[in-house]
Amino acid sequence: MSRKLPLADGETSRTACARALIRTGVDEKTGELLTAAALMERVGWCTGLVAQMTGTLLAEHWNTTDVDVLAAGQDAGGRKVPSNAWMALRRLGWTTAPDEGVKVNDRIVRMAQEQAGRALRSVKWRADVVDGVLAAWPADPKKRTPEEWDHVRAAIPGGEYLPSSIIRSRTRQITAFERKHGRLAADLFELEPTPRVPRMLLLAACDRQQATIERLATEPTKALLRLQLPTRPDPQMYADWTWVECPIALPPTVPGCAVIHLPTLRIAGGQVRADLAYTHPVPKTQRTGHTVALGVDWGLNTLLSAGAARLHDDGRATALGSGAQFRAAGVLAKQYRLRRISERLHAKTDHYVRLADPALDGKNAVLAEEIRRVSERRSNLNDALAWAGARWTVDQAAAVGATVIYLEDLRSMEAGGMGRTHNTRMSQTVRGQIADRMRHLAAEVGIAVVTVPPRNTSKHCPHCLTPLRHRKAPDRPTTPGWKWAICPSRDCGWQSDRDQGAWRRIAARGLAHQTKTVVDRASGTMVIRRVVDTMEAKALITATPKPSRTDRSKTGPTRPRTNHLMPRRREVPSPVRPSGCAGQRPEGHAPADRRRLPRAAHRHQGVTTISTPTTGHQPRGAALGAGFHLHAHAAPPRWAEPVSDLTVRIGSLS
Repeated sequence: MSRKLPLADGETSRTACARALIRTGVDEKTGELLTAAALMERVGWCTGLVAQMTGTLLAEHWNTTDVDVLAAGQDAGGRKVPSNAWMALRRLGWTTAPDEGVKVNDRIVRMAQEQAGRALRSVKWRADVVDGVLAAWPADPKKRTPEEWDHVRAAIPGGEYLPSSIIRSRTRQITAFERKHGRLAADLFELEPTPRVPRMLLLAACDRQQATIERLATEPTKALLRLQLPTRPDPQMYADWTWVECPIALPPTVPGCAVIHLPTLRIAGGQVRADLAYTHPVPKTQRTGHTVALGVDWGLNTLLSAGAARLHDDGRATALGSGAQFRAAGVLAKQYRLRRISERLHAKTDHYVRLADPALDGKNAVLAEEIRRVSERRSNLNDALAWAGARWTVDQAAAVGATVIYLEDLRSMEAGGMGRTHNTRMSQTVRGQIADRMRHLAAEVGIAVVTVPPRNTSKHCPHCLTPLRHRKAPDRPTTPGWKWAICPSRDCGWQSDRDQGAWRRIAARGLAHQTKTVVDRASGTMVIRRVVDTMEAKALITATPKPSRTDRSKTGPTRPRTNHLMPRRREVPSPVRPSGCAGQRPEGHAPADRRRLPRAAHRHQGVTTISTPTTGHQPRGAALGAGFHLHAHAAPPRWAEPVSDLTVRIGSLS
């Protein structure tokens, strides 16, 4: 099979990863069919050997000197070390071996060196951040002065654009060490012990003497993985290693034209899972030259607010439609309930530990298992929410023909000063996961994802850049709040939902600053790092007037109006809801074969909902398990016309 990927004009290659499940295998030497349990046992023996050698390497070189030598990229003779981690470690003479009496081939040692080398290379960035924070330690760690912030950013390599939340988290870590030991830590390796080694097989570090994978010619949706596995936990000779054939059903996300690579095997949930890498052609994304962009604003109850804007030849930017919202209040309420359960379980576990009673070990084990289950449910819910939000955003961009998605960068945002409940909900949102999955899905269709600075996106009017007045609701223009934004300028008079104005500002800022888009060398993502005042002055959304018919002269005969003997169906008041299933149309919009609406339908999630009532509110739909999709709303907002107010000039809401 050729490993070269043919590319057409305007295409580039992209490597992604998909999860697959290995259910069975065949021992080529004996012809024995391996069950899922037998295959998991043999893979577990191999991962145990690799983990033992990886742990030995990390323990020997978990220090500042060795990490700096590896990061320098040169060996003792001044030659450049290879990019592969296992080759770099061998060039430096960092070798390992299994326990005495255990026989493994050289490819098993390669996987251990590759895993250890990746861990040692990744820790270099964290070590530099900690060294910079220690070198510029402030007088008051709880609150740095502007001069101290400049000092600490200058002490960290690339610290000019480093999110302040990372610096604060490392400061808290060092402060906790100082509180415990009475002194500052010397470096990161004193703060953090040798990391735990995950049990996995990095088959990408091997050649055909250890593992091969080919797509089946008769069934392109399946692949055949061949690898050597031990027949006992402590193989004594090479004969204790045999070839095993493992069929893999390729996920539907793997295109038929993709080139598949050797996967990473791991055991999770009593099954052998494969992280399958594949390379396929995708359209190229551009940093500049965009005329239609999708602006996305983050929220809390309204998780995402998005809308499109077009950049015209004369430099004007206009909004395309009124935008849309992805509302996930019910899902977040369910996540909040799971978090409270987890906190109670952890409190009980800590209490049992303080009691130190051997008779409570059984209860402690039960609580530990329940904590694991709740954590898994929270993780799965976050993962599902992240994929749903990312897919919805990319679909919105593809529907309007946008070539770029502008997303505000909120990595430095830390929730504080808004109450314990609100701060917790803000700090536990899945913005990072949504952004990562959004980049993954957008790259498949050639749409660029660019982060922009979030400064003043919700504060200024998108039409005139005047500071907005925020009120509680459109029908309460004098009550202070945060949801409804009103422009005080009498020449503008724009007003709308706060998030609806934010996505307009984000889209206009991205289109105006697209020549400042750069690719971050560390993460490989596109980003606009700073706002230029001259460009920001042009980042306006030009209001489009409503079309009005000035000539109302009669151009044809008047259409006759039929005198209906019976009123139309929709003009008849709906009858009372029947007690059981019946053919008569029930009251409201409920189907005829349903006795009652689902529990989640009673949540305060309508498209005209401004805020959730706080008095006596209970998340019944999420608490009673009404389902995931009943909580996610992606309908465009259709705000009612606000009541007239003599103190504010009301403009168009479209």
